[in-house]
Amino acid sequence: MIKSDLEIAKEAKMLPISELANSLGISEDDYELYGKYKAKLSLKLFERLKEKEDGKVILVTAINPTPAGEGKSTTTVGLGEAFRHINKKAVVALREPSLGPVMGIKGGAAGGGYAQVVPMEDLNLHFTGDLHAITTANNTLAALIDNHIYQGNTLNIDPKRIVFKRCVDINDRALREVIIGCGDRVNGIMREDGFNITVASEIMAIFCLSIDIMDLKQRIAKIVIAYNFDNKPVTVSDLKVEGALTMLLKDAIKPNLVQTLENTPVLVHGGPFANIAHGCNSIIATKLAQKLGDYVITEAGFGADLGAEKFFDIKSRIGNIKPSAVVIVATIRALKMHGGVSKDQLKTENVEALLKGTENLQKHIETVQSFNLPYVVSINRFVSDTDAELEALLKWGNERNHPIELCEVWEHGGKGGIKLANRLVELIENTKESKFDFLYDVNDTIENKIEKIVKVVYGADGVEFMQAAKKQIEEFKKYGWDKLPVCMAKTQNSLTDDPTRYGRPRGFKITVREFRVSIGAGFIVALTGNMLTMPGLPKEPAALNMDVDSDFNIYGLF
Repeated sequence: MIKSDLEIAKEAKMLPISELANSLGISEDDYELYGKYKAKLSLKLFERLKEKEDGKVILVTAINPTPAGEGKSTTTVGLGEAFRHINKKAVVALREPSLGPVMGIKGGAAGGGYAQVVPMEDLNLHFTGDLHAITTANNTLAALIDNHIYQGNTLNIDPKRIVFKRCVDINDRALREVIIGCGDRVNGIMREDGFNITVASEIMAIFCLSIDIMDLKQRIAKIVIAYNFDNKPVTVSDLKVEGALTMLLKDAIKPNLVQTLENTPVLVHGGPFANIAHGCNSIIATKLAQKLGDYVITEAGFGADLGAEKFFDIKSRIGNIKPSAVVIVATIRALKMHGGVSKDQLKTENVEALLKGTENLQKHIETVQSFNLPYVVSINRFVSDTDAELEALLKWGNERNHPIELCEVWEHGGKGGIKLANRLVELIENTKESKFDFLYDVNDTIENKIEKIVKVVYGADGVEFMQAAKKQIEEFKKYGWDKLPVCMAKTQNSLTDDPTRYGRPRGFKITVREFRVSIGAGFIVALTGNMLTMPGLPKEPAALNMDVDSDFNIYGLF
């Protein structure tokens, strides 16, 4: 009988986190214990380690995800373990899971099988409270905005043009559009409002793109909260509350240290979605991992069309991070779905559909190549994969000179990723000088930046801007916001903005319906198709299978 992820995690022989910290050369003065197996690291470590050469960053990305599963986090964790098997000092850097997908359908972000981050229950639930702190800071700002209006509105804020939303870290479609301030006047000014999920909030984006706590405060000060009656932007600095909001995040800004099942160190910090935000863990965690390890294994959400593009064009640009190599994760199951096979037929061998689905993989390879980065395709093996299918996919890669390796970390842990780890080390050592470059120049126009993304990364013929979006572009030019990077909000399921179009569609255009500004984060968000910043729960959410007994044992958490 195959054990569940939770059963495997409960059998883990974890090291006391103090022992793991000491193995990394971290003194007791540089960490704070959150129980026996979690710790927060001091940002003063940067000063102590400033002379140490930065470790090589390896980004793990994937094809467009399907309900069949890809295992990007599992590959990331297992690869970190595999590096230890080949005597390389590696640190894994991951995002924190959101309760939205945990309680919904997608699941957590701790990996799976024998390639997991532990303590798995803690990580997938409240962890060290970072997401709660972000939610609190966000909603404190929202309360301060409405209080300012109620108390006289000296900033002349137009209540109909407040753009900052409240948030909650759970999928709740009923909160997408709400009316607040109902009842007596003492309840505030009645107006329309709405909620984002916490991981799509600007506070989360700022949290993950800040370099230190003072940078965090300066970015929070720049958040555009509304427009006044003269159509000019109003910011947090106008409210003079950036200090209070930063105070609420003073502990959260410290990255969290945990471990894998094989005791490989993992920094878990921040967790923006990649379909409606930029999809990467914090810059602080990634850069600290570079100081603590010779190799950093990190990931970006969903496929290369979303997370990877944003890692390169937003996170790497802001954080001055130069990735050394990329892993593109694919599964035979998912490729068969991209080739037209329904989910209930995936266990049936179908080489023809598999090879048709490789068109999606090929597009993501081309995307990585457009950033001038070396890559390896990782086949995340499932028990239902047949020998004929595996042979066909390996042959497909080898015939096209794509570096391709079978990865079996779900079943075998780090041992199942040794070949992949060796291939990556070989690639990195044979690349004398990184030729990594951004896809676009930030000083180009908004239209040109988006057109570059949709044509090069999605394979679209072009982009269409709705009238509201065109009007916003002209407005952004007045404030210099057109010189910021662009964060595309697009479905993760397709290269197009239509989630039902699998494979590698051709002859399509991307429609941008409107923009949202994230000036504190340092980018503008382009909403395409029907993308929402507050997801909903499925008909049968995962929460229905979860429980806890009188001895505090958790059940049903994957």
